[in-house]
Amino acid sequence: MTVFTCARCDAVLTAPVTRIALPVHARHSYGHELLPPLMDPGTYAVDPEPSGPPWRAWSEIAADEAEARGIFAPVHALSFGPPGAIVVAPGDTRGTVLIPERCDGYCMGLDGRDGPNLACAHCGQEVATRIDDCSYWQAVWLVPHAVRRLAADGPARPAVDRETPAQQQGTPPIEPPGAWSPRWEAAIGAALAHLLAASEGAPVAVPEGLALDVFGRVLDVLLPPGPPAKRAVLAGPGLPAPDPAPDIVLVPLHPRTGQTWRPSTTMETVPLAADVWTHLAFPREGLPLPVTGRMPDGVLRDEPLPRHPWGLFRPDSRVFLHTLARLPAVRQPWLRQIYDQVKDHPYDRPF
Repeated sequence: MTVFTCARCDAVLTAPVTRIALPVHARHSYGHELLPPLMDPGTYAVDPEPSGPPWRAWSEIAADEAEARGIFAPVHALSFGPPGAIVVAPGDTRGTVLIPERCDGYCMGLDGRDGPNLACAHCGQEVATRIDDCSYWQAVWLVPHAVRRLAADGPARPAVDRETPAQQQGTPPIEPPGAWSPRWEAAIGAALAHLLAASEGAPVAVPEGLALDVFGRVLDVLLPPGPPAKRAVLAGPGLPAPDPAPDIVLVPLHPRTGQTWRPSTTMETVPLAADVWTHLAFPREGLPLPVTGRMPDGVLRDEPLPRHPWGLFRPDSRVFLHTLARLPAVRQPWLRQIYDQVKDHPYDRPF
């Protein structure tokens, strides 16, 4: 367990927290409504990329400088601020006060446009930025150089067991009253970038069912027509080895470490957020409550009815572009053409 303290006066700024991987939807915004916290209670994550000012436009950055930063396609601008911003749930902060003159926002809350808006209540040093405006996942981003990380006493948060995902609960794809989950839109957007790179420009077949609903239409639009030249399937802990061997496997990212699960044989792997992968690999169509009496085992209730979406699934174009720009494969002409097309028209079909 870890607590973060003020680097100037050592005042405690957070509850004890355990590190997990940065959620894939951390850079995703959605709609014009209040969203829940980005982080689960008792957890924190670190953004490995630079964040905040100063910013430099793409025209000011040489190609080799961008590639040294792991960026292989044009972006609007790059941050040259410090890397390592730390994010916690707002409810896990302690001993901070708002800086009134930096509490601007777009609509319903704070959007962080003016820089750090939380100060240490003990000494007044700027220590974090709280974001809770509409469209944004609620979060507090600690300024890396303004805080210290200390070991905390107490039991650690239980580690996620990657060997028994069938016993874990994935994120449902449909939210009431029928909208696709924004977490799914972000996760599939990121996985789609890897899947296109793995396809090498050839048509790809994905499994029937929900995987086809979220990947199939997008692949049909972005890849050339024709009989599928490659086959992609789900693989990972708790699933039998695919037979025959596919060309591409969709595998989970470990939710605590962020590492990609690796198959025992050499195949192209496409990482997918663990909570989305779990729901695809082990769909939960069973009973929401135990059934007693004369109902036979295995019979599904017809109430409540399963949720169905309002419309077709649309992956998030911003997460897709963010991920694809960081894959060296985007330098291939066919994939760069897709990148440019989506960048210029981010809301066109199929996004």
